[in-house]
Amino acid sequence: MCILQAQLEAFLTYLQTERQVSAHTLSAYRRDLNKVLDFAQQQNIASWEGLQVAHLRQLVADLHYGGLAGRSIARLLSAVRSLYAYLIRENCCKHDPAAGIRPPKGPRKLPKVLDVDRAQQLLDQPTSDDFTVCRDQAILELLYSSGLRLSELVGLNTGDIDLTEGLVVVLGKGNKQRMLPVGSKAMQAINRWLKVRKQANPVDQALFIGVRGRRMSPQMVRERVRQAGVRELGQHLHPHMLRHSFASHILESSHDLRAVQELLGHADISTTQIYTHLDFQHLAQVYDQAHPRAKRKPEE
Repeated sequence: MCILQAQLEAFLTYLQTERQVSAHTLSAYRRDLNKVLDFAQQQNIASWEGLQVAHLRQLVADLHYGGLAGRSIARLLSAVRSLYAYLIRENCCKHDPAAGIRPPKGPRKLPKVLDVDRAQQLLDQPTSDDFTVCRDQAILELLYSSGLRLSELVGLNTGDIDLTEGLVVVLGKGNKQRMLPVGSKAMQAINRWLKVRKQANPVDQALFIGVRGRRMSPQMVRERVRQAGVRELGQHLHPHMLRHSFASHILESSHDLRAVQELLGHADISTTQIYTHLDFQHLAQVYDQAHPRAKRKPEE
């Protein structure tokens, strides 16, 4: 048995006997580290000390181009770091070639959104003077109207809403304030809610409060939105899905990515670009209409 294999087996024995990892975890370590072992032997590397950063970067690139997911590569790198932590402690190595190597990022998942009809179905419910119903309707309307983060919504005070101008001032990430428009439907719902809100004898200036008069927590809002999704749409719904829907619908109508970035409070426009999953046929029509040499179909 070569020294690479012998030291790897000693590490796996250490995991099993001293760390007492599960059989599943041990199998995952063995599978990942055998990939590194095979690569090292192909490169004629005789010891773990001989495996350098450049070698490991090449392996990561090969695995990535071979179709291995970024999450799986991250797990492999974690296994390599654990192996080298053991080898360094046992005075078998002096360096960790995995230090500083990051796995490739996987494709970003598109956010789940409601289509316009489903959003209308959620929001077009009969008005009510019931405390909970009125409050929850205002919450749903404001989340969809202005694309607020959950933390921004629960942090609102009554003075943050300008009922005359239809504006709301929110405190976003990094304590950055931004002023956002509020749609007419949301303003109507908030007006109704403010008339009912005093029933709970509010103890502070929080815009959205529970029946005991205290500011709603993020967990409370999340649960109320979830219940509304089950009741009105028969599906799971969370506050961020309404923010995603707001951004997607605005972008589909305006095609103004910078404006959507400002509305969402994104510091980097690359974060906003995830909403550009527009229908290609629509984009092609815009291209045909806008570009002076874009008539892709010959005139008859």
